[in-house]
Amino acid sequence: MSETASKALGAPAASPDAGRWKALVFIALAQLMVVLDATIVNIALPSAQQDLGISDGNRQWVVTAYALAFGGLLLFGGRIADLWGRKKAFVVGLGGFAVASALGGAATNEAMMFGARALQGVFGALLAPAALSLLAVMFTDAKERAKAFGIYGAIAGGGGAVGLILGGFLTEYLDWRWTFFVNIPFAIVAAAGAYFVIREPEGGRNRSPLDIPGVVLSTLGLVALVYGFTRAESEGWSDSVTVGMFVASAVLLATFVIVESRVKAPLLPLRVITERNRGGIYLSLGLAIISMFGLFLFLTYYLQIVKGYSPVKTGFAFLPMIVGMITGSTQIGTRLMTRVAPRLLMGPGFLVAALGMLLLTRLEIGSSYAALLLPAMLLLGLGMGTAFMPAMSLSTQGVEPRDAGVASAMVNTSQQVGGAIGTALLNTIAASATTSYIADHIAGAGSRSQQQLVQLEGMVEGYTSAIWFAVGILVVAAAIALTFVNAGRPGSATVSGSGSGSGEGVADEVQIPVVAH
Repeated sequence: MSETASKALGAPAASPDAGRWKALVFIALAQLMVVLDATIVNIALPSAQQDLGISDGNRQWVVTAYALAFGGLLLFGGRIADLWGRKKAFVVGLGGFAVASALGGAATNEAMMFGARALQGVFGALLAPAALSLLAVMFTDAKERAKAFGIYGAIAGGGGAVGLILGGFLTEYLDWRWTFFVNIPFAIVAAAGAYFVIREPEGGRNRSPLDIPGVVLSTLGLVALVYGFTRAESEGWSDSVTVGMFVASAVLLATFVIVESRVKAPLLPLRVITERNRGGIYLSLGLAIISMFGLFLFLTYYLQIVKGYSPVKTGFAFLPMIVGMITGSTQIGTRLMTRVAPRLLMGPGFLVAALGMLLLTRLEIGSSYAALLLPAMLLLGLGMGTAFMPAMSLSTQGVEPRDAGVASAMVNTSQQVGGAIGTALLNTIAASATTSYIADHIAGAGSRSQQQLVQLEGMVEGYTSAIWFAVGILVVAAAIALTFVNAGRPGSATVSGSGSGSGEGVADEVQIPVVAH
């Protein structure tokens, strides 16, 4: 086997980077910052809205501006990482994210806040694919890769819950502005560490000319899709603008696929998503995120409004889920990944998470945290952690280094779009069930306290109705993982080069140690 082929497929022909474990610390720190930023602002939102005079109608843009920029530009960010080099994209992304966070923390009006959040999304879209693709090209040994992705998977899955805890502390004891300022030390430490420690393997850049039509079509298509779901949550599914966004998204993304199949240097080489394992990963991961994002929202409202928990107490209530995710990812996933096929971790993992979700369908106003929520959260965390870990690793396994950024971007895109869909879809289901319950029961409530009780019961009825859908979605995710992900058993296997026909001297078939291939 030639040295070129070894490099192209990530085989450990060359000696591993001596600083790879130090690099993992800074990559993990950056990933934590990006993931927790998706939830940390939610807890601070009421205070920020009051201080800046943001109307109820515009309030959603604090979250939406970030989601649109992040979700819409991820593929472009992944391609830039492949073009510039992942280390450079990673450091620039961190620097830009720090500046955007400083602007958000210093915001004096709603326009400045929305702009800062959009800017965070832009640099997050550059940073996130660079972080994951750096891991993909730096960790090539099967057992080391399993450990590295175990840590990364735990952070990717549990970071949102960490954001709830941190957001609660900062909002309650300092000021909402610190939910932005806290990113600055994260970013500075991660950028400085990455600059001095990370040594990116040679020959991994994709210097092909930038596919401008692909950039425009994918960005507009993804923005329209995310905005359509976000608008559906507030304005309803039959709203003309909502429907228009979905139609526009379908047309733009279909055109994007046609363009990508014909241009010489596509933004998203179709080989990245048509490979059976990666396609199954992107789909099952997106579905799992749909159920998880909705759940974070419902449990936060349930604990604060129904149970009367403070922001800090709410954050700590999510700790069992974080512990479960870390255990599932670093202990179960990492230990078994080199011994069993990835689908045998992903499928059962999603089913264990579905079991935890199933427990939550029994939620009532007086439900005990210790008897119901604690075991449910532990099961959710264990299942998701076990499933996320091989999914993160397999999503970039076997791609050529020059495609690593785009493959990583697809993982993040499935998560972002899944989050937008989950929030909108499950919220709509919950709101409809709540309205229906209150309409049926409010007539029998005489006193004011009885009416308030019916409203709380209606809220819980809405949450449990939506959680039933989330259970079903997780079962479908498990079925897809078990059906589509057919990566081989541990040991060595023959793997087809994903870039066959690229003309870069990549061997069509080589023997490499299998983690997930």
